Amino acid sequence: MTNRICHIEIDEKGLVRPTPDIEQERRVAIYDLLEENSFALPPRLDREPATGPYRLKLAIREGRLVFSIGLEDGAQAAEFHLSLGPFRQVVKDYFQICESYFDAVKRLPPSQIEAIDMARRGIHNEGARVLQERLEGKALVDTATARRLFTLICVLHWG
Repeated sequence: MTNRICHIEIDEKGLVRPTPDIEQERRVAIYDLLEENSFALPPRLDREPATGPYRLKLAIREGRLVFSIGLEDGAQAAEFHLSLGPFRQVVKDYFQICESYFDAVKRLPPSQIEAIDMARRGIHNEGARVLQERLEGKALVDTATARRLFTLICVLHWG
């Protein structure tokens, strides 16, 4: 399948070292994303987009989220920059609920952990929805892919 991401790189320049929990979230998100994703570049200005599989590099530069999209052979396919503003509140909410979740796993009964996890999934879905809106006209992603990419965006925000 060509409409997919085959490689992911996180530009860690200037990032705070993540906690073990955050690092684990990142590893799981990358693994899940590479196992199954749907990612395509839409046609632009009467020209067909380069087809994948794609190599994705995520970075934060000058306060903007940067998606650098390459092809398997290393050729550059696209690059777009998204304002971080629309993500700030949902990322903050997600970090708060994740902290509660990680703490709950260590000391609360399963019923309470489940309630916190449901809230965490809801915020995660909201982050995925915001990402899909921000990518409109730039990249086509399904909800599962948007969820995993949102996790990686959160990792970039860490610290």
